[in-house]
Amino acid sequence: MAETAYVPRLRTEYDNTIKAALREQFAYKNVMELPRLDKIVLNMGVGEAVNDSKKVKSAADQLALIAGQKPVITYARKSIAGFKVREHMPLGVKVTLRKARMYDFLDRLVNIALPRVRDFRGLNPNAFDGRGNYAFGIKEHIIFPEINYDQIDQVWGMDVVIATTATNDDEARALLKAFNFPFRQ
Repeated sequence: MAETAYVPRLRTEYDNTIKAALREQFAYKNVMELPRLDKIVLNMGVGEAVNDSKKVKSAADQLALIAGQKPVITYARKSIAGFKVREHMPLGVKVTLRKARMYDFLDRLVNIALPRVRDFRGLNPNAFDGRGNYAFGIKEHIIFPEINYDQIDQVWGMDVVIATTATNDDEARALLKAFNFPFRQ
């Protein structure tokens, strides 16, 4: 008996409906021109790691719960005396999500985490970089359901960068709107 591969809900939706809508909207002649999600990069800067290096390990454990894969610890490239930072000192954690994990994370982000943000009015529709990538920050990582609020020692913010294969911001905006991204009006 052949095993069936797991396909995330958003990937199925992209293949079945979003591709056709984008092809009609932008009049693409070739299917390979269609914009798609390339990767999602999550980054947590842990400034308190200067005083306590255990904080980076704690942040890495929590980012692993959120992302579903082991994050990489980022180190300082050079010393900055004003910030008490030495070269090769651990300062943060990051993780790059692709394929099924990327779609699963995006689904949880849009449908569960962002609605849990206090006073949420939508994401800035102008935070594109000109090449079809979108970046935004989250002030509290505790909005994700994987994080047990009682077991955390500190609340950190995180950056989320969504890289697409779109060539311009309009195509990327249409792609993310099709994924029900909560942009401000």
